[in-house]
Amino acid sequence: MPTLQGRIALVTGASQGIGRACAMELARLGATVALAARSVDKLEAVAAEIRAAGGTAEPFALDISSEESIKAAAREVVAKFGKVEILVNNAGITKDGLVLRMKREDWDSVLNTNLTGSFLLTQALIQPMMKNRWGRVINITSVVGETGQAGQANYAASKAGMIGLTKSLAREFASRGITVNAVAPGFIETAMTHVLTDEQKASFSTQIPLGRAGSDLDIAHAVTFLASKEAGYITGHTLDVNGGMYMG
Repeated sequence: MPTLQGRIALVTGASQGIGRACAMELARLGATVALAARSVDKLEAVAAEIRAAGGTAEPFALDISSEESIKAAAREVVAKFGKVEILVNNAGITKDGLVLRMKREDWDSVLNTNLTGSFLLTQALIQPMMKNRWGRVINITSVVGETGQAGQANYAASKAGMIGLTKSLAREFASRGITVNAVAPGFIETAMTHVLTDEQKASFSTQIPLGRAGSDLDIAHAVTFLASKEAGYITGHTLDVNGGMYMG
């Protein structure tokens, strides 16, 4: 079993869903986890769960859509732990709509939050990884970043951008012992998908060869593998976790 004992990890969007599951699994494998999201109250609850299970976690307020908040949170985490060795860029939003009706502000906010925020946080935390010649950056993208999706041009563009960002960062930092990979979830049961109707969920399920939606733990297991030493020769890769929904 992989171990992350002694490593320092930061997970964005850690208050719920995939981010929470990633944080719990990283802590279970021994990492000290910085939990980042806008809602500190929710983060405190996740931190309490991790501590109750014998792990170590601390909450940090972070609005990934704000450059000022990103820089402040990065400074606080480094001041607390000295470095971040494993960065999971998970936080993201959706503001769906057909292109002909999509407001410019909905396009900008999704790109700014999902893509630019991940870029800025990585930029703010990469120096200690370079200095220590070891690091893991794991970007949570999406199957729609690979396939496209009607009504989600902004979201799909942001997630496709994360794949390009992942490959570029992987090339830039490989010589410093830092791997950069992406995980592309398919249809996962989270708060973001709970708003779908039963008919919509059934329609998605028919497109999945394994015949079911995935869970947040399916994604967390992929993330912890990519964070481990066992994945040290994997970089610039997008790991599809989608039940066969898309086979690129």
